[in-house]
Amino acid sequence: MVKSKTIFFKYSALSTSIALLLSACSTTPQQEVSSYSAAELEARNQALLERETAIAKREALAQEVAMQSSLDENGELLPPNANAGECYARVWVEPTYEQYTEQVLVKEASQRIEVIPAQYETALETVTIQPASYKIVAEPATYDTLTEQKVVQEAGTQWLVDLKKGSAPASSEILKAASDHGINLSSAEVGMCYHEHYLPAKYEEQNESVLISEAYEKVDTVPAEFRWVEKRILIKEASTRIEEVPAQYETVTENVVDIPAHTIWKKGTGPIQKIDEATGEIMCLVEVPATYKAVNKRVLVSPATTKTIEIPAEYETVKVQELVSEVQEIRTQVPAEYKDLTVTKKVSDVKFVWHEVHNLEHPSSTRTGNKICLTETPAKYETVTRQVVVQPASTKRIEIPAKYETVKIDKLVNPAQEKRIDIPAEYETVTLNKVSKNGFMEWRPILCETNMTRSIIMDIQQALASKGYNPGKVDGVFGHDTIKAVNAFQKDNNLPTDQYINMETIKALGPQFNKL
Repeated sequence: MVKSKTIFFKYSALSTSIALLLSACSTTPQQEVSSYSAAELEARNQALLERETAIAKREALAQEVAMQSSLDENGELLPPNANAGECYARVWVEPTYEQYTEQVLVKEASQRIEVIPAQYETALETVTIQPASYKIVAEPATYDTLTEQKVVQEAGTQWLVDLKKGSAPASSEILKAASDHGINLSSAEVGMCYHEHYLPAKYEEQNESVLISEAYEKVDTVPAEFRWVEKRILIKEASTRIEEVPAQYETVTENVVDIPAHTIWKKGTGPIQKIDEATGEIMCLVEVPATYKAVNKRVLVSPATTKTIEIPAEYETVKVQELVSEVQEIRTQVPAEYKDLTVTKKVSDVKFVWHEVHNLEHPSSTRTGNKICLTETPAKYETVTRQVVVQPASTKRIEIPAKYETVKIDKLVNPAQEKRIDIPAEYETVTLNKVSKNGFMEWRPILCETNMTRSIIMDIQQALASKGYNPGKVDGVFGHDTIKAVNAFQKDNNLPTDQYINMETIKALGPQFNKL
């Protein structure tokens, strides 16, 4: 943004006029720094312009005197082409100025920082306070009682000496002898009898171990052990916060040239300075130092920035169970159980010499008085009751689920950010004046005692009054009020303004003055 502010700088020698009046023909440069507000500067410039006019007139006159001193000795400072009866006055024609604008930096470009804070969202998070585990439960073996018949004597056929109950068995020798003599013992059927001579069979009893309970394992369990411990749980993650560090400025005072250094002609009092055929005034060229104005402006020392502040994570301490030792199983071997039984076993067979009793081909004299009859001996059984394992002892694993607890946690969604906004430089538009045409001295035709009468002055006063300007009393006297009215008329009509009644002004009052 550019602010428009009009400040007038006048190039003038008036700031040193007092010093120049005290010291003639001497140069005493002295640097002055002035600092005014816009209103004060405007008032001061106006006063300087008024004083400058007077000094500029004298300065122009001194320059003309110096110029004329270089002319021929017969040269005269007289109005050119003057006619008899005309009066002229040397007047000062004010310099003309033109304005120009200039942009002055009053505040450098910088940056403004906006901090966008970090964004969080609250989330529910499940925290394990007891891990999943398991326990082992011992399941004992299951048994069943079985009752079975144990063969204590195997079934078979036996050759006896008779079919009668309690008959003696036949010997193998007899059977072999019978077989040797053409008796097919293998084809004999039960109930068939042969005459025999027999040797009884031999038996003995033996002890035999019988399994009544199989070996198995006995299982005992030792439960798992836990202990309570304190555990730190994260409830808010670590993050950062961005803080703005504003830009730093400092006010710098800069001296701006108000009136540049220049030279003026000053009336002097030194001896032997009179210029022949001139005005008789003694003029000295004096150097006037520059004057300055202090302008304050803000200068960027350090730009706006940010600093990042670490925000530590937040934790919460909770009590949880921690597994010390897992569940264990202890297996104990239980041996099998046996029972001793007495079993009768045949040691040797009976030997006989046999023939079939109905077979009459053998004489009765060969009979031994014994006979053999093939009989069937049933097996002998003993009822035995024993316990058998239906399902061996085992363990059962029971899962223990983990225990959880739901806690609230602030999770970082967007980290803190910074947004930099450019602040443009600020300028002020300063309006300055520069001389477009220097002031100068000129001869102007005027009314004077030679060509001015009382009636002419009264006509001028009446003409001023008719045009709305108050000349005071119409008395033919050129007094203060009349001069004031003339100057007002000159200003309103862009006519030359001075302390005289110049002819251009008189003719502008009306055609009746054209004959003057």
